[in-house]
Amino acid sequence: MDKRHIVISGQRGVGKSTLIEKLLREIEVPVRGFFTRSTPRNEEGYHSIYIFRPTDRERKMSRANHIGDCDGRNRTINVDVFETVGVEFLREGFHDTTTSSVIAMDELGFMETEARTFCETALSCFDGDRHVLATIKAHHRTEFLDAVRSHPKTEVFDITVENRDELYERLRTRILRWNEEFRSAR
Repeated sequence: MDKRHIVISGQRGVGKSTLIEKLLREIEVPVRGFFTRSTPRNEEGYHSIYIFRPTDRERKMSRANHIGDCDGRNRTINVDVFETVGVEFLREGFHDTTTSSVIAMDELGFMETEARTFCETALSCFDGDRHVLATIKAHHRTEFLDAVRSHPKTEVFDITVENRDELYERLRTRILRWNEEFRSAR
């Protein structure tokens, strides 16, 4: 089966988001989906996490896109934001009939586990024909994350500090092939 989708797996701080952003700059079609970004950690280690569209130039952090807070062990999760905003961002990717697009998911982790509609929508993106470029936390094991890792159309690439430059070059070649595919479909 065709491995249409790329999932980059790694520990916190190894460069998953940096790599996906570099690869997305190579893509010649619109990018849909979502990015998550965290605030700096406070003195107790807590940080807030927000969800954005890849096209959001100004990344405002508000209650409407606040998916939760965590310190690595303890967390509060705003399931409603995953189920509304997150689902909307994903559906834009596979309902866009005007053009080819790529669906970005940066980052899939443990927080969305209770957001059933979000998880189902994300998995339906992997079932589809639009390319998905995603990042995932390396060692978190949930039913949802395991389904992403083992999806038949997905190839998982492990990123480390030592291999991230080589991995960029390797994945960039795949992205350039995606661009050729988009051009030939026009």
